[in-house]
Amino acid sequence: MKTKLILTTALTLMTMSSFAQTNDERIPAKGFAVYEEKGNFRPYEFTRHAVGDNDIQIEILYAGICHSDLHHVFADWGAEEYPMVPGHEIAGRVVAVGKNVTRFKVGDYAGIGCMVGSCRHCDACEQDMEQYCEEGAIMTYHGIDRYNGNEHTQGGYSDTYVVAEDFAIKIPANAEIEKVAPLLCAGITSYSPIMQAGVKRGDKVGVAGFGGLGHMGVQYAVALGAEVTVFDITDEKREDALRMGAVRYVNVNNPEELKGLDRTFDFILSTIPAKYEPVMYMKMLKLDGQFGIVGLPAFRNMPSLSVADLVFQGSRKVFGSQIGGIKETQEMLDYSVEHGIYPEVEIIKAEGAEIDKAYRNVQDGKVKFRYVIDMKTMK
Repeated sequence: MKTKLILTTALTLMTMSSFAQTNDERIPAKGFAVYEEKGNFRPYEFTRHAVGDNDIQIEILYAGICHSDLHHVFADWGAEEYPMVPGHEIAGRVVAVGKNVTRFKVGDYAGIGCMVGSCRHCDACEQDMEQYCEEGAIMTYHGIDRYNGNEHTQGGYSDTYVVAEDFAIKIPANAEIEKVAPLLCAGITSYSPIMQAGVKRGDKVGVAGFGGLGHMGVQYAVALGAEVTVFDITDEKREDALRMGAVRYVNVNNPEELKGLDRTFDFILSTIPAKYEPVMYMKMLKLDGQFGIVGLPAFRNMPSLSVADLVFQGSRKVFGSQIGGIKETQEMLDYSVEHGIYPEVEIIKAEGAEIDKAYRNVQDGKVKFRYVIDMKTMK
């Protein structure tokens, strides 16, 4: 009896030891990376850290292509490290959970946005604004994960991701999953400043730039009952803007269309990713109107405002906004699904040449409105 007990205990310990060893092993992943600045996308194999007690592992189904992905790939915002797997608009299915996880179970839909970690104890984190973490938010790619061995994070143009459940977004089962990924950046980036500005029914709202961010901003403002005007540099998207509920479309390259707009808007959201004149839009605000800026061009094309511009434009308010915290992102996603607000997407295959082509089209302004990579098609 004693011998049998010892043998059983030994076998149990061996099994537990084997599980622990397996659990500590890094998780193989594959995706598409650029290996140098402005390089082409090629297959790339790497590993993710093991699923910890508070983590979930997501099988990535769809990954959106954000304009900021291009800025990183092309080193528009400073030096980068390669190889780089971009992608911070991620939607997928949970395939593993840590023992302490309570919000997710295997089989649930889950998403990841622009960040995967923060200190959680600074003023910003305690106010659910982890994107402004005083110790630095850990970005989904092009980041250093100080809680997982200082590994370099790699993004969503890949087949799997391991993330703390507190930084994962729960996607409702009835969501149109193929359209969800861009909500995790384009959605929250436009939703948050609209909420900050307190946009309400009857407000006159302008959306400057009608791309991936702008077309989401239009939909949220319209849903809140605002009277929306869209500003862009061509006529190509005029019908799209009106179809989405805008009451006016202004081609800023046509001076006639700009007449009579000064001092008419309660709020203007700028999503413009290129050089432009912010003062032109500030002049369109009513007294006490607000100008929210989310578009971030390359440093070489960065627009600027002088102190004089701020003083002479009176009590108009200018503020910037960076994505949103995890709590607000979940709020945005739930609101979007409930109200049927989704990005307009073009699904492409997970192939290097297809991603390269999509990047060229985004650069040239030829996308309406968001490319989404179907990661299930990766070979």
